[in-house]
Amino acid sequence: MSTSASHKRYVLILAGGSGQRFWPISRDTRPKQLLKLFGDKTLLELTIDRLQGFVPKENILILTNTQQEASVRAIVKDLPKENIVAEPEKRDTAPAIALAVGWVVARDPTATMLVLPADHLIQNHAEFQRVLTNASIAAENSGNLVTIGIKPTWPCPSYGYVERGRRASIGGMDDLPAWEVARFREKPNPDLAEHFISQGNFLWNAGMFIWTIPAIFSELSRHCPVLADFVSELRGTKDFAATVARQFAKLPKLSIDYALMEKATRVLNIEATFDWDDVGNWTSVGRYLESDGDGNQFNCAFSQQDAASNLVFTQTGQHVALIGVQDLIVVASKDGLLVADRARAETIKKLVDGLPAELR
Repeated sequence: MSTSASHKRYVLILAGGSGQRFWPISRDTRPKQLLKLFGDKTLLELTIDRLQGFVPKENILILTNTQQEASVRAIVKDLPKENIVAEPEKRDTAPAIALAVGWVVARDPTATMLVLPADHLIQNHAEFQRVLTNASIAAENSGNLVTIGIKPTWPCPSYGYVERGRRASIGGMDDLPAWEVARFREKPNPDLAEHFISQGNFLWNAGMFIWTIPAIFSELSRHCPVLADFVSELRGTKDFAATVARQFAKLPKLSIDYALMEKATRVLNIEATFDWDDVGNWTSVGRYLESDGDGNQFNCAFSQQDAASNLVFTQTGQHVALIGVQDLIVVASKDGLLVADRARAETIKKLVDGLPAELR
């Protein structure tokens, strides 16, 4: 990638969210992207690392919320302070992205902008950057909004889906094809997810978006003018923080999919050729831990007798021993201990709602 191209591209990393699925390690102030689940770096740090060489660090914006801002700033110390912005309150992804568009447009109204989640695990950085480069070229050469899709490995009912139409002809890309998006599909029931998979032209919606500033502003003006007005106000303001503080809470609480992507007519999709894991719960983490011949997965000193298919994750340094149990999740932090049926990993977030405030 040329230096001039990289300096014209900006990356928004969405780093908000709640800390429920990974209790007791996670908290409201320390959600998934701020946890060290895969070594000595948080998922947010790993997200920044895989952008090295793709854009300058001063072109990376991290958007978080006031509850998590201090934790984010403590972790991310090598970005300019003004590149970490906290939403005054949670208004979903459409207002968050509009805020970021305003931040970018004040710096370069002709730039290309990429939106990436902070809580995915992607290990093939070279292939990741190749896909992002092609997506950027597609956005720049076509004027379309571009999404990244993940090839489904099973009929998951917890993801949104992208239905692809015809192949698009875009100049400047390598052998990675782009496809017109026929429509976005909400999270389906299991039977409909099975149907999607059988069709062969459905991908998981990864929540990664690429567009030029003129293209996204045009689409916002057409489909969500209140957000376009907010962008215009941010572009002209002399006090960015004050304008955000004054106007952000007034914006409609909408997802970017509902507010814009499902309505826009010029959307392309590129299939990811890199590895991808959204690390949805503790069972996802288990795939990357050390394991024994009985299917036990662990990150600590571990012994077992007649125990199988258990997941053990600790922050305490203790030796954990299991006898005669199977299919458990055992997670220990300094102030909490979770023992759960592995099949009920998704219900941990419901448990958190009933915990004492100091443990949430």
